Amino acid sequence: MIKYIILCTILMPLVYSCSSPSKKETENELEVIEVNENIPEVKAKLLEYQDFHYEVISNGTIASMNKAELRFQSQDQILRIYVKNGQRVMKGQKLAELDDFKLKNSMNQAIESLERAKLDLQDVLIGQGYSLNDSLRIPPEVMKIARIRSNYDQSQNNYIMSTYNLNAATLYAPFGGVIANLTMKEYNQPGSDPFCLIIDNQKPEVIFHILENELSLIHVNDKVIVSPFSQSSYAVEGRVSEINPLIDKNGMVMIKAIATNKDNQFYEGMNVKVRVQRLLGKQLIVPKSSLVLRTNKKVVFTLKNDKAIWNYVETAQENSDSYVISAGLNAGDSIIYEGNLNLAHESSVMIKE
Repeated sequence: MIKYIILCTILMPLVYSCSSPSKKETENELEVIEVNENIPEVKAKLLEYQDFHYEVISNGTIASMNKAELRFQSQDQILRIYVKNGQRVMKGQKLAELDDFKLKNSMNQAIESLERAKLDLQDVLIGQGYSLNDSLRIPPEVMKIARIRSNYDQSQNNYIMSTYNLNAATLYAPFGGVIANLTMKEYNQPGSDPFCLIIDNQKPEVIFHILENELSLIHVNDKVIVSPFSQSSYAVEGRVSEINPLIDKNGMVMIKAIATNKDNQFYEGMNVKVRVQRLLGKQLIVPKSSLVLRTNKKVVFTLKNDKAIWNYVETAQENSDSYVISAGLNAGDSIIYEGNLNLAHESSVMIKE
């Protein structure tokens, strides 16, 4: 019994020391927790009045300002082709030509026929007591009969047509542009299909539609931003050029704008995203990223003494990246636009460099 009491006396301090941390250890642990607490990093900027562009967003297609299907007028064999698809050509540049042997022969025959008819015309006039050199003195009725009897008019028409056909045996670019849809080969007949398509895509048209109730928001010469669906990061500016004064059966209005294609990123028929921007003057504008919802109300956090301050706001118009603030903020406020998703009122924050 004495041995048992002695053993318990020895073991009790050991058990107590293992199960109960000291006060000093507890204080150290709290200090570690405070040191490891993360303060959110945010980005902020001063709120100020800026030009605001109201936006109407639509989908459209690219169409060339100038586009022409080029055809040969006769079915003689294609002798030479000087261009290929995708090649840019200048106005007046030679594109292709036919074998013109038959056309030149027809031209020579037309010249001979015209010279013969001219002699016959002169003979008829002499028989009437007139000379071709005195054509101003010849009565109109006499000249008309003489031209019919000598077959002069028909010979002259044949000469004009043969000249046209010979000139049309060579295709030239009617304007500067890019060659497209060229499928024909040398030493083949052209057939009934167009030889090629020439497209002037330097300043393409953008054709899109808007709703009837948006018509009052768009005017000729309004600014547009155009981006291909296949390359949304690329965008160019343009201007509204036409507003079709007709509402279709779907309640849509066709709009045309002219854009630039200096980087050759737009092609005929390409689908694009169009944003029409109309300047509404100076407004208090905040980035869309600065606005969050709290209990279904719009909130913007402002920065004051390294703390995030909760502000209920009201918005008016919006575009693709901004809201117009109509109430709740003032010019000069420092608004938080990044790192604000999980903030609470008077949360301590740190400005991100």
